[in-house]
Amino acid sequence: MPMTATPYHIRPFTPEDAAGAAEAYRAGRPHLVVTPEVTNWLAGLPHYHLLVAERAGQVVGSARFGPVTESTTPHQGFLNVSVLPAHRGAGIGTALVAAAERELAALGTREVHGWADGTPEALAFAAARGYRKGRRAQFAGRDLTTPLPPLPPTPPGIELRPAADFLDDPYPVYLVDIDGTRSEPGDLALEDQSYESWLAEIWNRPDQDHTLTMVALDGGRAVAFSAAQTDGRHYWSAFTATSSTHRGRGLAKLAKAHSLHRAQARGLLAAYTNNDADNAPMLAINDWFGYRVCAEEWKHSRTL
Repeated sequence: MPMTATPYHIRPFTPEDAAGAAEAYRAGRPHLVVTPEVTNWLAGLPHYHLLVAERAGQVVGSARFGPVTESTTPHQGFLNVSVLPAHRGAGIGTALVAAAERELAALGTREVHGWADGTPEALAFAAARGYRKGRRAQFAGRDLTTPLPPLPPTPPGIELRPAADFLDDPYPVYLVDIDGTRSEPGDLALEDQSYESWLAEIWNRPDQDHTLTMVALDGGRAVAFSAAQTDGRHYWSAFTATSSTHRGRGLAKLAKAHSLHRAQARGLLAAYTNNDADNAPMLAINDWFGYRVCAEEWKHSRTL
C-alpha cells in the first residue's frame, strides 16, 4: 500500500511515545537539542499538552500546545507541530493542528501563536491554515572541536561560579533570570514567573546542566548567568541574562565564555542557540564566539 494511503490517527501522548515524538521534533533540525527524557518530562508539566500522530505503529508527528500562563493578556496559547519528512503531505500536520486547536479552544484560548521553520513549505503550511507571519528568530551553531576565543578578563570584584554551587538555594539565580526576561524582545507582556514555577519548569529541567551553567557574582551577589542544556554530546544555550543594574559591563559574555570553555573541555561536539532577530546585544556576543546562522523560524499567530 502506498505510504500516502496508509491511515493514521491522532491520540494523546504516552511515555512510550517519547523517542518517536522527539525524533519527529528534531527531524530536519540538527540544531535542536531534544531528548526523549525531556519530551516525557515536558508532557508531565501542568500547562503543557502533547498529541502524537501514529501511523503503522510508528509515531510520525506531534503537536505541543497549551496556555501561556504568564501572559498579562488573557486567553493566549501556544501551538507547535512537527511531522517526519517522509510522512508529510498526507494531512497529518493539518490533523494535528486541528486537534490541538480544538483542545486549546476548550481551554479558553482565543489567540494562538507558534513558530514555523523559515522554509517555503513550512511558511506555506502556516499561511494556508490562517496563521499570520510575525517575528523572526534565528538558530546559530558553533563547532566546539575548534578553538574558542580566549576567556575575557574578569573585572575586579567579579567572581565566576557554576550554578551547581546554588543547588541548596537557587533563588539568587532566579532573580537574575526574572530581571533578564523583562527585557527580552517579544509580542506579549508577561508577568514575572513565580519562583515555584521557575524551579519546576526551568531549574529542575532534566537536561539543565548546572555544572556548565555559569553565574557571575559581584560582591557575592549573582548579577549574570549563562544557562546550558545538554544531551550528552551537544550544548544548547538556554538563556543568558544580566541584572539591569549590571548591563553594559560584558558580564553575560564573560559567563557564556566560561560556560562554553567548560563544555569544550568536557568534549561536547557543538553548541547551538536561538535568538530573536531584534536581540542585537546577544547576536553580537554570539558572533564574537564564532556562532554562524544555520536556520531561521518565524512566529505565526491566529485568532481561534
